[in-house]
Amino acid sequence: MSRGGTGGRQRVRTARGRTAQSTRWLERQLNDPYVRRAKAEGYRSRAAYKLLELDERFGLLRGTKRVIDLGIAPGGWSQAVRRRVPGASVVGIDLLPVDPIDGVTIFQHDFMDDAAPGLLMEALGGAPDLVLSDMAANTVGHPQTDALRTMALVETALAFAVDVLAPGGTFVSKVFAGGADSALVAEMKQRFATVKHAKPPSSRKGSVEWFVVAQGFKGRTDAE
Repeated sequence: MSRGGTGGRQRVRTARGRTAQSTRWLERQLNDPYVRRAKAEGYRSRAAYKLLELDERFGLLRGTKRVIDLGIAPGGWSQAVRRRVPGASVVGIDLLPVDPIDGVTIFQHDFMDDAAPGLLMEALGGAPDLVLSDMAANTVGHPQTDALRTMALVETALAFAVDVLAPGGTFVSKVFAGGADSALVAEMKQRFATVKHAKPPSSRKGSVEWFVVAQGFKGRTDAE
């Protein structure tokens, strides 16, 4: 692979066997300041800065002691939590394998499996203050279908958060452009003191991802 360019921008020549799409992706990675910063600062992915920026805006990690990271791979969010709150206990889960992270318990397991919540809670040893979900369904190229599949993951993550969060806790989830649907937002507003959508600066402008931040969990009712 040869690279060159002007003004400091690196360009990638289309190599034999590499599609134009993969060449564009590689060029974008090479010129992404967050990718370079993540490499320099030892983060596994640029996604770490999305969580850090959300924390700067919403104070997600202030006073946090226990965290569950849904869709942990490759581990950037949990790395960010451990660096900002070194004493926090963190448990993560993903279908993909994840290299060990100091102070983080990691399960390679399907979160949609009935056994997953029990595994996470037993490992954490108490109610989490913060449930993070960076989960997204594999895309099929049909925007409406992709949005519905990812929203189903958001709904499942929210149901889990409502079951396990400590009173006053926070739920953060990736959603598609347009945010969570109105019914889901309405449920969050019943369960949490504040519900807001945000797109951190490190989220690429062309990306359809947003994040929903629900803070001040009101707790479960006696009937639940």
